[in-house]
Amino acid sequence: MKHFSSSLVFLFFFYFLSVKNTFGANVTYDSRSLIIDGKRKLFISAAIHYPRSVPAMWPGLIQTAKEGGCDVIESYVFWNGHEPSPNNYYFEDRYDLVKFVKTVKEAGMHMILRIGPFVAAEWYFGGVPVWLHYVPGTVFRTNNPPFKKYMHRFTKYVVNLMKKENLFALQGGPIILAQASLIENEYGDTEQAYGDGARPYAMWAANMAVSQNIGVPWIMCQQNDAPDPVINTCNSFYCDQFKPNSPNKPKIWTENWPGWFKTFGASDPHRPPEDIAFAVARFFEKGGSVQNYYMYHGGTNFGRTSGGPFITTSYDYEAPIDEYGLPRLPKWGHLKELHNTIKSVEHVLLNNEPTLQSLGHLQEVDVYSDPSEACVAFLANIDDVNDKTIVFRNMSYHVPAWSVSILKDCKNEVYNSAKVKAQTTVVEMLPENLQPSLLPPNKDLKGLKWDIFKEKAGIHGQADFMMKGFKDHINTTKFSTDYLWYTTRLVVNEDEVILKKGDQTTLLIESKGHAIHAFVNENLA
Repeated sequence: MKHFSSSLVFLFFFYFLSVKNTFGANVTYDSRSLIIDGKRKLFISAAIHYPRSVPAMWPGLIQTAKEGGCDVIESYVFWNGHEPSPNNYYFEDRYDLVKFVKTVKEAGMHMILRIGPFVAAEWYFGGVPVWLHYVPGTVFRTNNPPFKKYMHRFTKYVVNLMKKENLFALQGGPIILAQASLIENEYGDTEQAYGDGARPYAMWAANMAVSQNIGVPWIMCQQNDAPDPVINTCNSFYCDQFKPNSPNKPKIWTENWPGWFKTFGASDPHRPPEDIAFAVARFFEKGGSVQNYYMYHGGTNFGRTSGGPFITTSYDYEAPIDEYGLPRLPKWGHLKELHNTIKSVEHVLLNNEPTLQSLGHLQEVDVYSDPSEACVAFLANIDDVNDKTIVFRNMSYHVPAWSVSILKDCKNEVYNSAKVKAQTTVVEMLPENLQPSLLPPNKDLKGLKWDIFKEKAGIHGQADFMMKGFKDHINTTKFSTDYLWYTTRLVVNEDEVILKKGDQTTLLIESKGHAIHAFVNENLA
């Protein structure tokens, strides 16, 4: 009997756990924050684009973000990678979105999904399929029936795929915010250029998103007229002064840029960890509730996926996790300390109103306290040149220029954004005799091949066609190549001054992103 009873208890307990794990989370929001099952939550999010790394890297990247104090992973969905031709969908290898979201769930983290359709992101064609360019009557990102038709179809396809795999929070999945449909990315910044069709399109996009009934909030970044219940959000280096367009919406920062993308011919971008930490501390000091690093891991623009003028193959972004998946120190460590500090005072921040007090020219303090005597103070020195000694509640604090000190008990400083304590590490690349891990048994390296893009280089000879002026690159090449070669001739007569004097002639091409082949008398110079 004892053995039988124990089995019953075990089976009942196992059944209880199984049922409990299938319960979904109810995600809502108020003016202060997102609310998960009735409890206000503060989130620190890390952008990791799944096609910009290989699937074998995903678990490590996500775990490193978690160890860095992040509790959310955010990514775009890249339309042109998933629908290379009409109704032909691809969700495998680096584009295995379901696997990526499930990997996030397995790590015990939440997910913010940004469906697009236009993502920008220094991605080719901004994420919009090239084939859509040739659908008759199509005009991108405006109140245009063909564009809206295909955009709606793709959005619905992705939403239904996530629903089928039970990946939305209400189904027990990790997706808590459909920043998946921020449904148009930074449309408000360029809306005026699209004329009278812009606002109707933006409103249609918002209503179309809400109609998907996914059970979590939707957002639109840089869209100040986002209609209820869609939340408008901020993209910038600093978002502490941002306010949503309704007092009923929380303050969300969808893109905090910890670095920048690289371009050929330009110097590498750099944003010091002290400045990033200052911006993040100020955001939460001023009532922020969700903050996302764009990027936390930038990765690599594989193949021909880089878009924009002269964007490099590397999309490292000087992010907290570098292109190879290694923590970038001290940036990663300094931000980790900040995240842990902010999360430790989450309840006080989200359930109390701050008291603002000026402490001098460009110095101030925001104090959060509750009846239980829990207290946290943010001492801010906004002077970007001079360090200051700030007196607060009869105690003196040295606050460096352009920094925030966090006093967890309103007395003791536990963090200052300008005082970097994390170790600094320089990564050195060394050659190794590595063997590929994906080779089948008893196979050698001969089975592995590089992908090669063969371009028809410009040479002296017969042209494909002749015309005056320049041709549109996409219309001419149908995106089959990154190169469109132009051939022109300059005839230098014998009586030209440059020949008579015998001087050296210089051909100057003012471009950092183009190539030229020069022929003199049909010989390559």
